[in-house]
Amino acid sequence: MHITQNFDGGNIVVLSADKPESIRLEIRKDNKSDFFQWFYFRLSGVQDQACIMSIENARDAAFEGGWENYQVRASYDREDWFLVPTRYEDGKLIIEHTPEYGSVYYAYYAPYSMERHADLIAQTQMHDDVRASVLGQTLDGQDMDVLTIGQTAGKAGEGKKQMWVFARQHPGETMAEWWIEGFLSRLLDDDDPTARVLREKCVFHVVPNMNPDGSKRGHLRTNACGANLNREWGVATLERSPEVLLVMDAMAKTGVDFCLDVHGDEALPYNFIAGAEGVAGFTDKDQALLDDFQDAYTRFSPDFQTKVGYGTTPAGKANLTMATNYIAEVYSCLSMTLEMPFKDNADLPDPDYGWSAERSIRLGADVLGAMLSVVDDL
Repeated sequence: MHITQNFDGGNIVVLSADKPESIRLEIRKDNKSDFFQWFYFRLSGVQDQACIMSIENARDAAFEGGWENYQVRASYDREDWFLVPTRYEDGKLIIEHTPEYGSVYYAYYAPYSMERHADLIAQTQMHDDVRASVLGQTLDGQDMDVLTIGQTAGKAGEGKKQMWVFARQHPGETMAEWWIEGFLSRLLDDDDPTARVLREKCVFHVVPNMNPDGSKRGHLRTNACGANLNREWGVATLERSPEVLLVMDAMAKTGVDFCLDVHGDEALPYNFIAGAEGVAGFTDKDQALLDDFQDAYTRFSPDFQTKVGYGTTPAGKANLTMATNYIAEVYSCLSMTLEMPFKDNADLPDPDYGWSAERSIRLGADVLGAMLSVVDDL
């Protein structure tokens, strides 16, 4: 029997693995941080043996409520990720599974590797309407990729709406980059009339992964030095959070008419939007745009809903170091956070796969109709 996490995005600590029925594990903390919840590891040598794995420090994870009604994802081929029996008891996350093959991977959610990210950038840039560029480098020296999309990609784009979409400020929220993959695939479909109209009206600036270092290191929430990027807006420095500073500087050059920051939520089993209602300058027009966008998204995707979410922050009480609030405050635009579940979508549960990468992709594609419904009013 062998357990390893020595690969892109891997995270686990083996306490003991003497018998398949008594494997004791811990999740490693993010570097220079107390955040942890993301895990991803490979188990080999136990084909057809009943395995019981216990993550001993689950109680101390960043979001203990995330374990309730949660099920671990497993895969033999790293393509098809299915649910395996999981329970949370006495502060431990217990996984019970009998592998059908000699090697099996387990993860908090379907991983999105930096290699797949590189493929996404390389393949997307082949479209005539796309320009791939690098904003700068992270603390670990990785590239901060941005894709510029629109009929005038590479030109000024005068008169067009400037649409910013980015994901994975929190690297363990891998469903966010799966969402981006679906969004890009449809936006660049030349046979899709919604995509064609949006590209005529808008220039899109897409950052598929805001946190390459945390992604590669197997972090849940922070970058290489332990910074939570979604608390760095307006205060970012090259020494602590260059990822945010680089995007802030790029936004200052283009302006922002629309922004969607894509995330995952550990506890709530729903897809929902968090708006910028708490920003001091939030207007009735802003509220109407927010409502219209959400209403349209519910029409285009039964997986999206508006009944359950975070609630509304009182006016003037918004945390302006969070992306959605900072961008709304600085650019007086429609700025939102999209949250997806690590669990299943309680409205449309899937007992075999839960909220899957494939459903995240579909939700990303479905957002185009909601964008088109508000673009002329931005």
